Amino acid sequence: MGRQRQRKHQIDGLITLVLFGVFAGCVLSVLLTGAKVYRDLTAEGQAAYGRRICAQYIATKVRQVPSGSALRVETSDGIDILSYSEEIGGETYITSVYCSDGWVRELFTFEGAEFFPEDGERIVEAEQVRFSLEDGLLRVEIEGADGSGTELALALRGGAGA
Repeated sequence: MGRQRQRKHQIDGLITLVLFGVFAGCVLSVLLTGAKVYRDLTAEGQAAYGRRICAQYIATKVRQVPSGSALRVETSDGIDILSYSEEIGGETYITSVYCSDGWVRELFTFEGAEFFPEDGERIVEAEQVRFSLEDGLLRVEIEGADGSGTELALALRGGAGA
């Protein structure tokens, strides 16, 4: 009878160990799933934040256009460029906003300077930005690095874009 009791005690210990292993496996599975979901949500949140910042930056630049200056949308080497001119100290300067090499960039140069996309200051990451200007309405399409997009439509104030 002592052997049966010892064998039953071993089986009880083995069942307890198996149950503990199953419980630990379930906990690990839930933790790993939760970590993946959190990582995915964080990445989506950061991408949406980047697109919103890009849209807000462009809207702010458009609102800062000096009175009497005209916004222009041009294309150079397949890059859409939103630009405007302003006079400072008797000299005319051009401010250009465009997307190149995965970044929205801003370039401030004197009128007539040759355009080199890599010269612009990096502002915010974006895969592509497209501009269209029609009847005082500027449309902006922003494509994030993750392929998702945001659209923006801005009604221009008097003089800008005319």
